[in-house]
Parts: sequence; C-alpha cells; structure tokens
Amino acid sequence: MQTLEGKNIRLRALEVNDLAFLYRIENNEDYWEVSNTYKPFSYHLLRQYLANAHQDIYEAKQLRLVIVTLDNEAIGFIDLFDFDPHHRRAGIGILIAHEHQGQGYASEALTLLINYAFTHLFLHQIYANITVDNIKSINLFRKKGFEKIGIKRDWVATQDGYKDELMFQLIKK
Repeated sequence: MQTLEGKNIRLRALEVNDLAFLYRIENNEDYWEVSNTYKPFSYHLLRQYLANAHQDIYEAKQLRLVIVTLDNEAIGFIDLFDFDPHHRRAGIGILIAHEHQGQGYASEALTLLINYAFTHLFLHQIYANITVDNIKSINLFRKKGFEKIGIKRDWVATQDGYKDELMFQLIKK
C-alpha cells in the first residue's frame, strides 16, 4: 500500500484541474475562520497558486494535499504548514467539504498525513490550533493521540467577539 492511500481516500498533490474545487472552498465564508481568510480569492490568483504548488516542502515550508475518494473526487484539503526541518516540526490543518463530513474521511486523511510526516519527512512533532468551539476537530485530534498543551485566550477575532484557541501536539514516540 502507498503511504498516502487508505481504504477510502488518498492524498495527492494539487493539479490544475483542482482550480474549481479550490475556488469553491477558498471562497466559502463558512471556512474562513479556520483558514484565516478575510477576503475572496480570484480565479487568477488561485491559478498562480496552483502554478507554484510544485514547490518542495523544504522550499515552500508548507505542503497542501488534496483529499480525494478512490474514484478521484476531491472532498477536501490537508496541509502541513510552518514546516521547520531543523526542529523537525510542522503545523497541520484539515478541511473536508460540508457535504462529505461525518463519513470518516478526516480521520483517515489525518492518519495518512501523520504517518507520512513521521516516516518520510522525519518530523519529531506535529501541532494543531483549534478554536474551543470546534468540537469535531478537537475530538478527531484527541482520537489520533494529540494532547492539549495550551490555550491562547481571545486569539481568533469573529463577528461575535473573540474565541480562545487550543493548542494540540503530537510527539513521535
């Protein structure tokens, strides 16, 4: 079995034909809070992003993979960000499109990327930042062995005020 392929999904590099899906996700205001987005993206800007998506993680310091079903339907994204090869750590984020949530895809994708990060990138630790009201994500990351290591008070500004953000960490044993 390939490292980035599971029973129901696989993780693959961004491709030019992902433009419409990327546009739909990046411009959906429901996701902006978790992605720190504040304005819509144009097709032109996203086309440029896709043109540079081939950069190596050591150069770009991030890696975005598309989560696809085994019949190649794009259902979400999973990212490594703030990649630090010296300290051997990276942040991780995941987004599954609303219509595909609750089917175990996020859990499977997270398992695949954790394995990849530890076995191919030789990371020592991975961390995640999750707002306190994102119970599904908190439960998912805890299920994968992440431990809550702290809280950032009033960290995320919203239309209704501020939200605390929890910090989770997974250290390779």
